[in-house]
Amino acid sequence: MSKSPDPPTAADFRQLRRIIAEDAHWFLNTVPFLSNLCLQSIVRNFEEKPIWEALSPIQKDFVQETLSTSVPLHVTANLIIDGVYWKRCCEAQGGLYDLTHYGNSWKQMFFERQMENMIEHFIPDVTETKKVVEMVPLCKNYIKRLNISQLLPPIKEQQKEEEEYGSELASEDEYNGPSMDHFDFNILLDKLPNLEELHLVYRVKQCGLNFESKMFEMTDRDCESLAKAVKSCKTLKLLRLHLSHMEDKKCRLLVKYLLDHPSLRELDFSHNLIGDKGARAIGKLLTMSNLETLNLCDNNIGGPGAKAIAHALSVNSTLLSLNLRLNRLRDEGGQAMGKALLSNNTLLHLHLGGNELTRPTAIVLSKVLDQRSTLKSLNLSCNNLGVDGGKALEEAMSNNTSLTECDIRLTEVDEKSASFIDQVVWTNQCLEKKRHARESKAKKTSTACF
Repeated sequence: MSKSPDPPTAADFRQLRRIIAEDAHWFLNTVPFLSNLCLQSIVRNFEEKPIWEALSPIQKDFVQETLSTSVPLHVTANLIIDGVYWKRCCEAQGGLYDLTHYGNSWKQMFFERQMENMIEHFIPDVTETKKVVEMVPLCKNYIKRLNISQLLPPIKEQQKEEEEYGSELASEDEYNGPSMDHFDFNILLDKLPNLEELHLVYRVKQCGLNFESKMFEMTDRDCESLAKAVKSCKTLKLLRLHLSHMEDKKCRLLVKYLLDHPSLRELDFSHNLIGDKGARAIGKLLTMSNLETLNLCDNNIGGPGAKAIAHALSVNSTLLSLNLRLNRLRDEGGQAMGKALLSNNTLLHLHLGGNELTRPTAIVLSKVLDQRSTLKSLNLSCNNLGVDGGKALEEAMSNNTSLTECDIRLTEVDEKSASFIDQVVWTNQCLEKKRHARESKAKKTSTACF
């Protein structure tokens, strides 16, 4: 058996080395490139001396992949472009999110989530508004959508002195309450030049045993400050304020500030307490704005309110979708909506589900289906249209070629009528697909010619 050779000594290694250095393990083939050493130095000292514009694309990629995500935002926000670095920052925040909701931009996702987090954890008179204001120059160019899922109220402080000596110590003219009831959007919205969507709900998540009804509603002061803030945001296209106990008074105030808004196209006041007076204000808004989508699902709108909206609809030429599901329209409001559609040529989608509608409304709507060809979808589910109402709709659908969705579930419509309506809808869907295919083919041919 042969004897294994002795391990090489330091002297042997020294003979193999072309560079003599203090480090015995430093060989020529492991010496990093000077450019890499420089890039590593740039990354280590980026906070003190940020170097970015002078780098090549490959060098910028190296910085994005290795730079610490804890570098202050005032250094990186308006310097490092969208890419891997901001993806790493989003991953450091945690959570699972769909990038398509953020314009496929990691940088937009990071800053929108950053601002949402600041607002959702803002406590009136505890959190400094200065922190929010200081964040604006860093994120204003990247925020297009804010989805605020909670708004915290002020912290209740025990009035120890009043408990001990009586409330007479406090001056009757002096107001010692909080300066705001929830986050004041006036300090923010007019400073975001690219904001297009604002989703709000006045509530406290995971309140536990501290539950109070006031935690789930917008106050009068909140409403006024929000109305002014929305008016100042000239780029806003979508406003969604739901589940916030908004009643007629607050609705009218908000609408007052939205009447001449230049860019608002979608308004969602679903799951609130809006009644007929608020609906009248919204009707006025429809005559003075360019709204395309209106969602008033699950409110307290009755016949008079529906009539006001219907009157506006009869002269409106921009609204494409109207959702009045789960209100109290009854036939008074349902018939008014149907008559309004006889003179409206733009509405494509109408949802009247769960409104206690019966045969008279079905008869009026059947005239719409027979005479008008613009309506694409109609939802009448969870009403009591009855057999006669179903037959009226069946007769009207025999001449209709435009309706591609018609929901009449749980309406007491005869099975034969329902089957016929479904068949016509299916036929219209096939015709619609063929038409889209022809238009797409013609568009491609036209593009190829040029």
